[in-house]
Amino acid sequence: MVVHKDQRVGVFIDVQNVFYSAKHLYGAKVNYKAILKEAVAGRKLVRAICYVITTEEGLEKGFHEALENIGFEIRSKDLQIFYGGAKKGDWDVGIAMDIMRMASKLDVVVLVSGDGDFQDLLEHVKALGCKAEVLAFGRAASSRLKETCDEFLDVDVSPRQFLISGHRSTPRPSGTTSTTEKSTATAKTTAKPAKPVAKSASKPATKSATKPAAKPAAKTTAKK
Repeated sequence: MVVHKDQRVGVFIDVQNVFYSAKHLYGAKVNYKAILKEAVAGRKLVRAICYVITTEEGLEKGFHEALENIGFEIRSKDLQIFYGGAKKGDWDVGIAMDIMRMASKLDVVVLVSGDGDFQDLLEHVKALGCKAEVLAFGRAASSRLKETCDEFLDVDVSPRQFLISGHRSTPRPSGTTSTTEKSTATAKTTAKPAKPVAKSASKPATKSATKPAAKPAAKTTAKK
């Protein structure tokens, strides 16, 4: 990747997209500080914005504060819940509008998302004279997005660098069970009541005596 230190960079992170990509591919959480460092690559950072969704419970507050401490501006919107229980929360239009408004003040636009819906946006960014870079999990990113951008930075090449320490740094094979799931399954198995062996032991001796003499081992077990 060609990098000029004087380039003015804007970083725009589609948090929902990268969060679920990391969760589904690695069962891990994203290291946003590492993402920002890689996106800027020693150039002049002008704006760094994270687009997030909030719920009624407000459990995301601590997460949003952590992003602000790293140096991100936060754009948030409420999760929409429709009649029937359907939920929706995305920032596609908002991200596109912000990038278009700021493009004239930037030399490089770094989009952190693998959403193929941003293809037209990147083409517009390039038409304005900006360099369009995408940073995302390659296995979850749209092929159209990869083809359209000037540079594609694949997180899957070095996942350990972009995942929070202590989480998986290798892809989770399909059909496998996570450690947490295994632990839960083990707990469930352990919690199951033992089979009612006592019933067998309490059976009348006359019933055991009716078993064929050719199977003495079975008869001995019944007496225990």
